Formats: sequence, C-alpha cells, structure tokens
Amino acid sequence: MTTSLEPGVTATLAAAAAVLVLGRAMVGRIPVLARYSIPAAVAGGLLAAAGVAALHVAGVRVRFDGSMTPALMLAFFASVGLGADLRLLARGGVRLIAFTSAIAAMLIVQNLIGVSMASLLGLDPLVGLLAGSITLSGGHGTGAAWGQKLQDDYGVAGAPEIALAAATFGLVAGGLVGGPVARRLVDRLAARGSPLGTPHDPGPVATPGGDSPSVDRLIVTLLLITGAMTIGTALARWTAHPSFALPAFVWTLFAGVLLRNGLAAARVHEVDDRALAFVGEIALALFLALALMGLRLWEVATLAAPLLAIVVVQIAAVAALATLLTFRILGADYEAAVMVAGQCGFGLGATPTAIANMQAVTARFGHAPQAFIVVPVVGAFLIDLMNALTLGGFVGWLGAGR
Repeated sequence: MTTSLEPGVTATLAAAAAVLVLGRAMVGRIPVLARYSIPAAVAGGLLAAAGVAALHVAGVRVRFDGSMTPALMLAFFASVGLGADLRLLARGGVRLIAFTSAIAAMLIVQNLIGVSMASLLGLDPLVGLLAGSITLSGGHGTGAAWGQKLQDDYGVAGAPEIALAAATFGLVAGGLVGGPVARRLVDRLAARGSPLGTPHDPGPVATPGGDSPSVDRLIVTLLLITGAMTIGTALARWTAHPSFALPAFVWTLFAGVLLRNGLAAARVHEVDDRALAFVGEIALALFLALALMGLRLWEVATLAAPLLAIVVVQIAAVAALATLLTFRILGADYEAAVMVAGQCGFGLGATPTAIANMQAVTARFGHAPQAFIVVPVVGAFLIDLMNALTLGGFVGWLGAGR
C-alpha cells in the first residue's frame, strides 16, 4: 500500500529550517565536514534526501511544496547584484577576464570528455553532452531544455531523465568537492606564508550587539531585494524570445547591480552590506535546503553505470582544471583559491552552490571581496552565454545528418 505525504508551504518551510539546523549540527560535530568546508545546507539536505528515499522504498511518497524555491533563488541573486560595487569590479577587471577564459576552457573540456567517454562506453555521443556542460555547467533547467530537444530532434531516448540524473549528481558533487579543493590550496598558501583573507569581512551572519543590522536597515534591504526581484522578473518577461531568453535570475542580478550603483552614484543611498549579507545568507540557505530535500535519489539509482562513470570522470576533470589552470592564471593567491571553490560549485552544479562553497571557505579563512563579485557575474550570466555557443557547435557537429 502506498501512502502520499504532501506537506504544505508552512510544513515545508519548517522542514527546510530543520534541515539547516541539522546540517549546522553535523558540520559542528563531524570534523571532516568542518575541515573541508562542506556547507551546512548540503550536509543536512543530503541526509534529508536519503530519508525521503528510504520512505519511498517503504511505500511513502513525500512531495514537498516547491512554490517558495523560485522566490528564494531570486532573492539570493538580488542580494548578489546589490552587493556588486562596480568600483570594486573595475579594480578586479583582469581577474574577471582570466576567470572567464578558464571557464570557457572548462566548458569545452567537459563536452570533449562527455563525448569521448560516451563513445568508449558504447553510448550515443549526444548522451555525453548530457553528462557534459549541458547539465554540469547548465544545471537542471538547461538540462531539461536540452534533454527534450535531443529526444525530440535527434532521437536520444530518455534524454530528459538522463539530464536530470546528471544534473543531480553534479549538484551534489559541486557542494562536496569545492571545499576540499579550495582547502588544499589554502593550506598550500598558508605553508608558504602567503596572506589569506582580509579582516574586514562583514560576514554572512550578523554579530551580536551593536553591530547587528537594525530593523530599519533590514526593512530597507528587503525593499531593495524585492524591488530588484520585481524589476528582474519584468525584464525577463519583456525580453523573452523563442530563440534566446535570459532566465529571470540573471535579470534580477543585473537589476540589483543597477539599483546599488545607481543609488550610490546619485548619492541617494549606500547599501548596508551587513544587512544585505544577513538576508542573502538566509535566502541561499533555504534555497539549497529545499533543492536538496526535493532530490529524487531513487530515480538516480535506476540509471545505468556508464552515466555515473562519465560524471565521476567529469568531477575529477573539473577539480584538476580548477587547480592546475584556474588557480594559476588567477594569480595563485587566496582570492584565486576562493574562486576555485566557486568554479567547482557552478562547474558541477549551480551558482548558488558556488557561492555557498565560497562562503564556507571565507567564513573560516577570511573575506575575499573580488571573488564574490567575479564568480557570481561569470556563474550567473557569462557562463550561460558561453555554454549556449559551445553547445550549439557540439550539437551541430554530432547531430549532423541525423
């Protein structure tokens, strides 16, 4: 007998909060999680997903309410945009160019590995793209879109399900790999006596006492965040085009950038970075908790071993590329190590995972201001454009004559 459980909005939010509390307790009590900077939302979320999978096997179907997830994602990207001081970005222009070049190389390598591995394993080469930059750098949304296209136009059976599985593996791996890779680089820097983070980090969570954001500052910050969300959603709707459309979170990010820098240039308002970090951290933590709670691990478990083999090779490749290429061309310093954590996050999973990775590292070793400007811009916008161009070329090549 099968039983269905569909928690409403309130119960789902309570479950997400419980996942975060559990995750923080796990990170605090399990040394390996703290040592490798595993985000609390990832630790607790994976345990929750495993629990939901166990209930599924026992005949209990749990489906959490996902209506809050899009708004939380937009709120997070609004906070990222509002935190983007273009004066700081101008000073990090060389890093932006270098990081973008490294990510472009990563996209090509991911697809070459995917196609090569698929061919070696006797699979359709287009399946390799589904386990390449389509899902690992594009995420679930890009995977779903391309999966349907490859199934409908090129006859790749089960492409949407393959894309979902690859994106799921990548999302989990992105949260697990980024911290250890960055920690190894930070340890190497510390051994050489290189400086680490700056001491003036406002921190993702308010400190007690007079430094805590006031209610008035939080309300103004919420106004700016919801304003950026409203503008971004409207721009996404107005600019939608069948052949090319930027997702709403990209427009929301840029709306935040324009709001912050426009208000500053007009000398109307300076964004409170501490209040902004406070609200943004809450939105990000809840978004990741809800995303991981909703993973359908039993569907992933039914996939063929070759897909898992391809993804495992991709994980190793991204970690190696980030360490051997990205870290070096970015200057081989602490900022570069933090950006490597971000690259592992969105090169295997999603931009929020990248930011969570970087926050976990900087919470322990200190602030990295340029990383929190460059990585969101590349991860939320430039990578989508580069990925679309890269995939267009690969699909055109592999699908010719089919």
